[in-house]
Amino acid sequence: MNIKVRLIIMNFLQFAVWGSYLTSMGSYLVNVNLAAHIGIFYAMQGIVSLFMPAIIGIIADRWIPAQRLLSISHFIASFFTGLTGYYGMKYGAEVEFGTLFTFYSLSVAFYMPTLALSNSVAYNALDKAGLDTIKNFPPIRIFGTIGFICSMWLVDILGLQNDYGQFLVCALIEVIYAFYALTLPSCPTNRGGQNKSLVEALGLRAFALFKQKKMAIFFLFSMLLGVSLQITNGFANPYIKSFGSIPEFADTFGVQHANILISLSQVSETLCILLIPFFLKRFGIKYVMLIAMLAWVLRFGLFGAGNPGSGVWMFILSMIVYGVAFDFFNISGSLFVDRETDKDIRSSAQGLFIIMTNGLGATIGTLGAQAVVNYFVDFNSDVPQVEQWQCAWYTFAAYALVVAVVFALVFKYKHRPEDI
Repeated sequence: MNIKVRLIIMNFLQFAVWGSYLTSMGSYLVNVNLAAHIGIFYAMQGIVSLFMPAIIGIIADRWIPAQRLLSISHFIASFFTGLTGYYGMKYGAEVEFGTLFTFYSLSVAFYMPTLALSNSVAYNALDKAGLDTIKNFPPIRIFGTIGFICSMWLVDILGLQNDYGQFLVCALIEVIYAFYALTLPSCPTNRGGQNKSLVEALGLRAFALFKQKKMAIFFLFSMLLGVSLQITNGFANPYIKSFGSIPEFADTFGVQHANILISLSQVSETLCILLIPFFLKRFGIKYVMLIAMLAWVLRFGLFGAGNPGSGVWMFILSMIVYGVAFDFFNISGSLFVDRETDKDIRSSAQGLFIIMTNGLGATIGTLGAQAVVNYFVDFNSDVPQVEQWQCAWYTFAAYALVVAVVFALVFKYKHRPEDI
């Protein structure tokens, strides 16, 4: 089989695993009376991302080939994801937070490192085939987003958005992927001592960049913007479904199929990747990141203003804006780090960027968002909480706006089109 096709299948499965529960888990937690803990469930992805990818990466570098470790990690993750689903099935609404959270956390701890491992397998396979990674990997990676969308739709169509069944679907995909990973091209290990230390793998060498004012400000705002990354993954589905308590909206497409509606965000994400080279060359990193920040303001504000009935166009527009908010920040930020750091610490700098955004930022963001939602929304009330949810979304929008204004004033960077 053509190596590109093999890697397309790999990326499809890699992100299909994540898409099976990432946008619908919040609704399940509401359904089993754990709405007050949504934030910590999503924050755990950021917490384990601070150390697990580095530890697993060192093991792959030194002892176990990446494709084999990819398989092992998914087998272990599938076991704990399956336990999460089985526990939910056995105890229904009587599940205990501690037990459910423990099973889920262990599954995530072994899944998150596979995001980096799958990239390593892909880059190695493309290099072996004599193919340019910069040219050939992005079109392959797009199928990861397609896999994410397909599993979202599958869970929605099967009626598992509010159900433990989403974890069983996830576990099944992980088992399939774990077997498939064993067929992927072998990656070399290096036992000769030329390996990354734990300090290097964690990106700690790059902390020296904080001595440069420009880079210190950039990383600080990366963390502040990273706060927004997981908020809609955790709370969009429960919010849209909350309209179901109002007869006017109960039978609307959005309430019945929130996952399919939310999947428009991933479609937009796929398309917006193509816009980045033009915007970076035309406007530079400062304005591209500022556009991303303002897009987050619209993302949250439109969620607050919309509804699944006559206002569904605002939900749809919010989904479209997400592509700009997510891609313009993550991909452009990564390119900025690549351009502005010395070659000898470039990998560490990329690791630091991930730590600040998907680690610290996303963790702080989901826990903070939970506090905001808990403040406004009473999950135990029989009265519809739509207006209370709207207050929460407007609070998130106000936060993103403050970050954007301060960033515009503080971050100084002269754009040179010829450098792009």
